[in-house]
Amino acid sequence: MNFELVGYNWAHPWMAILFLLPLVFYFLKKKNILSGNAPFLSLSQVPHTASVKSLKTVLLRSLPLLELLGYCLLVLALLRPQKILDSANLKTEGIDIVLSLDLSSSMLAKDFNPNRLEAAKSAAYDFVKGRVGDRIGLVVFSGEAFAQCPLTNDLQVVLSMIKQLSPGFLEDGTAIGMGLATAVNKLKNSKAKSKVIILMTDGVNNAGYIPPDLALQMAKEFGIKVYCIGIGSNGYAETPIARDGDQYQYAMAPVIIDEALLREIADQTNGRYFRASDQSLLEEIYHTIDKLEKTTFDQKSYRNFSEKFHFFLLGAIFCFLLVLILKRAYLKSVI
Repeated sequence: MNFELVGYNWAHPWMAILFLLPLVFYFLKKKNILSGNAPFLSLSQVPHTASVKSLKTVLLRSLPLLELLGYCLLVLALLRPQKILDSANLKTEGIDIVLSLDLSSSMLAKDFNPNRLEAAKSAAYDFVKGRVGDRIGLVVFSGEAFAQCPLTNDLQVVLSMIKQLSPGFLEDGTAIGMGLATAVNKLKNSKAKSKVIILMTDGVNNAGYIPPDLALQMAKEFGIKVYCIGIGSNGYAETPIARDGDQYQYAMAPVIIDEALLREIADQTNGRYFRASDQSLLEEIYHTIDKLEKTTFDQKSYRNFSEKFHFFLLGAIFCFLLVLILKRAYLKSVI
């Protein structure tokens, strides 16, 4: 948390509470709650021993003020003042995007290299990597849906989660409605000018308690644009048909994607439907979406600072050293 005042950026403003400490000690001493010596020398502790007001006498009488000045300078140093050397209004592009990816077992079909899921992860990874300034969220679905990552500017977190995606931890099936509704839920409270869902699936809705048409109405209500991607080759593909422990059994199966549903979702939300029948097309689709979804907002950014805390620190050290020297001189004069 930074705070700007009198042309300086104060990096640690919470340290300002330390300015109250001398007042607390003064109050406790005044009420006779605090016994013994207070941390700051009282004026009454320096007797009027000299008939002539020499410089030494004046300095001795100033000890409490020097101590207080040193303390205040030390607190100012802890506040970490920084001189703002360069500030600029930058135009930054950024929107809120949720990726909703199908993790059903059919995504392990081998019509992509090495399979659909790995190809989808690779394309999504490259897409997210290039969205600096955006907030990205991640939803996965099969027979049910799960919000894997909330909207965040920390793209490294999203990239790490994309790399770890694998089928099997959710009930199998293809709950397109659930995948879309869960993504909508992540975006419904967004204040971004543009809210986008990229929904990718390789099948037909056959699971989940939220039907796709209801999820579509939810997306429309919250002004969310949906880009739909149907992933899978044309004809037949080597597809998992059974599972034995961690091993899948494969057989040739027809590629069936509910393109009519995906096209309807995209059309009614002002998005677009894409069919990715191979890896190059999938990458091209993400590049197209990347170009389509660009918005700008003003963001003030302070780029260059000059640290100034050391001046206050040196001043505090000087005050405390002067106090120490004067105290020793005073003690020698009275012994």
